[in-house]
Amino acid sequence: MATAIEFEHVSKQYRLGLVSTKTLSHDIRRFWITNILGKEDPYLKIGETNDRATKGSSEYVWALRDIDFKVEQGDVVGIIGKNGAGKSTLLKLLSRVTGPTTGTIRAKGRIGSLLEVGTGFHGEMTGRENIFLNGAILGMTKREIQSKLDEIIDFSGCERYIDTPVKRYSSGMTVRLGFAVAAFLEPEILVVDEVLAVGDAEFQKKAIGKMKDVSQGEGRTVLFVSHNMESIRNLCKRGVLLDKGQVKLMGDVDTVVNEYINANLLSIGDVAEVTDVAKHRKSNNLLEYEILSIKRNTPYLVDTTDELVFTLKIRRNAGRRDFQIQALIDNISDGGYRIGMSTTKQMTAPDKKEFEVELRLPKCNMTKGKYIMDFWVGFGDPTTGIRYYDAAYDTVTFEVENFRNLFINEWHSYWGNCLFELEGNIK
Repeated sequence: MATAIEFEHVSKQYRLGLVSTKTLSHDIRRFWITNILGKEDPYLKIGETNDRATKGSSEYVWALRDIDFKVEQGDVVGIIGKNGAGKSTLLKLLSRVTGPTTGTIRAKGRIGSLLEVGTGFHGEMTGRENIFLNGAILGMTKREIQSKLDEIIDFSGCERYIDTPVKRYSSGMTVRLGFAVAAFLEPEILVVDEVLAVGDAEFQKKAIGKMKDVSQGEGRTVLFVSHNMESIRNLCKRGVLLDKGQVKLMGDVDTVVNEYINANLLSIGDVAEVTDVAKHRKSNNLLEYEILSIKRNTPYLVDTTDELVFTLKIRRNAGRRDFQIQALIDNISDGGYRIGMSTTKQMTAPDKKEFEVELRLPKCNMTKGKYIMDFWVGFGDPTTGIRYYDAAYDTVTFEVENFRNLFINEWHSYWGNCLFELEGNIK
């Protein structure tokens, strides 16, 4: 099968805090050595690994270092790793948002990218005008775009607002339209970052289904970044695990996901601070709510009947006073898949910028195994759609040690991970 994407010893270096090398003499020396003498950039010889959790001594960091792998045409590849591992940087290099410091990237065909909310959209233009703008950027003719226009609008669910300037769209609407444009304008390579998390559950399901159709039915290549391991498993055949800017593992998606989960468990304690959680922010507007930290108030080892208690520290920056918290639980004993979700009732923020919310699950009702939790803050009805303000992925963990039930002594894996309480009435 033909190679669609090839990364050949690709590296990307950034300077912290400042642009250039700080002094005019250094910039002139750098220009003379690299452009006139044709030698290696002397500043590439310095720099440290991009570890966001430690304080370094160098002003240069390697966001990516010596990335070297190929993606075959029609492959669906999931790119996973902690925050700061280099996932988004890798996709930006492929999408030509920025260039590599060293190395070569080869891509065969047009690339459709959805890297963050509103990528490639002009806020003053309407949704319809932005569809034609993005199509033109992809190299499509007006007739080609027109033939796909109805499908794009229908898939996005933004028909009522399609002739309204995009700056008035919510973050969820912007992502819906952006994904529809990226998927339906027939790029040979589809690049999707973690932006789908902004959408509601219905749209995420549609988006995953569309990406499957694009790869399996149409033979196009998909690169997908996500913190949701269940989505990665369902969509992707191969995986790439990045760690501190380098490829730690590449291969079968189950093998890569298991490696990531097992390594991630070792670094998660009782409290997940802001630097240790995956922050998802709206790109254009002031974030209304931020999750600053999550604390597990209960012991790490619990029983099926134990109460689970968590404390979230939240900052309210602007906007509405009411909000809700959503907790999502993944089983990590068997490779990481979602087992359930629960949403709090509507709450009203107090008259202070930072406050805490205590969450309680009266009975965990889960079988023996290890679990990890995601938390979201937002507003809305889970059945019809929630507007998400912030999310914290892979935060605190716990283990159910003893399964206690009066009637069932040994639990079979076929029954799943949760014990539901069922009520019946005789009519």
